[in-house]
Amino acid sequence: MNALISTALSGVLMMFAGLFVKNKQSIKFVAIVALLICFAANLAELCTLQGGSRTLYGMITVTNFSVLFNAVAFGATLLYFMLSGSAFEKVGEHVSDYFALVFFILSGISLASSFSSLLMLFLAIEIISIPQYILAGSDKKSPKSSEASLKYFLMGSFSTGILLMGITLIYGATGSFLISELGIGDGAISPLALCGVILIAFALSFKVSAAPFHFWTPDVYDGSPSVFTSFMATVVKAGSFIAFIRLFHGAFTGTISKDWQLLLALVTAATLIIGNFTAVFQQSVKRMLAYSSIAQAGFMLLSVIAFSDFAVKGIILYAAAYSIATIGIFAVLIKMKDYTFDGFNGLAKKEPLVAAVTTICLLSLAGIPLTAGFFAKYYVLTAAVQEGNLFWLVIIAVICAAISVYYYFRVIMAMYFKSGEPGVEEMNGRFKFLLVVTAAIVILLGVFPGLLLQFA
Repeated sequence: MNALISTALSGVLMMFAGLFVKNKQSIKFVAIVALLICFAANLAELCTLQGGSRTLYGMITVTNFSVLFNAVAFGATLLYFMLSGSAFEKVGEHVSDYFALVFFILSGISLASSFSSLLMLFLAIEIISIPQYILAGSDKKSPKSSEASLKYFLMGSFSTGILLMGITLIYGATGSFLISELGIGDGAISPLALCGVILIAFALSFKVSAAPFHFWTPDVYDGSPSVFTSFMATVVKAGSFIAFIRLFHGAFTGTISKDWQLLLALVTAATLIIGNFTAVFQQSVKRMLAYSSIAQAGFMLLSVIAFSDFAVKGIILYAAAYSIATIGIFAVLIKMKDYTFDGFNGLAKKEPLVAAVTTICLLSLAGIPLTAGFFAKYYVLTAAVQEGNLFWLVIIAVICAAISVYYYFRVIMAMYFKSGEPGVEEMNGRFKFLLVVTAAIVILLGVFPGLLLQFA
């Protein structure tokens, strides 16, 4: 609850900060301080939890798991602010409003990690989604940004309708919105409830850009300002997955789980195959990362399908590893003047430190050992193996992970083995230091994942 209130108040603070703070760089530091306060307030809630959880009016249940995930989300956002916050002013004049929208998204993510009612789930998804429509179209000078915003809004509204229909059917079948009172998997399965579960699964699959509900993702991520794509593809996606896993592991268990497990297994297989194979043929690094995010969603879906401690630990570690590595790559991409693979030619010669950090982040996304991405993939794959009937899906995931190495290594090959003069903005010492910190976190979690998982 502390996370929800503090992020909402911080969003309001940033809305008014633009009236009193004229220096745009100062606004960024105000946002960083506000986020640190949110981080501290979130961790302080651990002292108030009795028996590991606290329920408020039957609508919100704060647990150790939700506090841990909020800490991961806030930590990744803090890194995002420090690396890419200065780029907000390149998008438009309303810098404080952009920070306010990010805080409101974090408020929605905090609610998504602790809802105990389907009504709160709906509010969480909408609080996360609506600010993204605005951020996607914030670059008024770019027609692609306006197109991305309109496409995202129309598709997002359609998926919201599906979500509401699913919630309505479940209410009609059970007479309750509270997760603890649904009891869908107990005894005979109502066709009404089954249809509701399927509709909710489809709607949440859209939010996490899982195939075949992924068609909006490449155009929206490519058209949106790169600085906001970085946040949308990382922290926001992880927040949607927390809502996914909290609902399906908390309410749709028992006999009904076999039905939606098969459905989501097929969705996961399609997501892995389409995301990875399509990324191979991209000529833009930004668009490749968009398809890469679809492929990464396939791996995170494995933790939704599986019921085990490995699944819970896997989603936490995957959220941290994927978010930190992708934020680091986008921070470098924002500094590039050419987003194609050729634009990275010779970067290692001109900026060796930046190229090294980019390489480490790409290796993590590929799941190479000694990076955080390796153990993240290990945990979700182990959870799927333990499920017993998903070994065929694990084989597909491993093959797709091998394919992903190809398009990630295309960037590394361009930086180290091709000659050229990359167009890159000047990077100061503070920016390079933060990149080194990013790489250090990726390696640290890759060598000692227990530093994070011990709290899960």
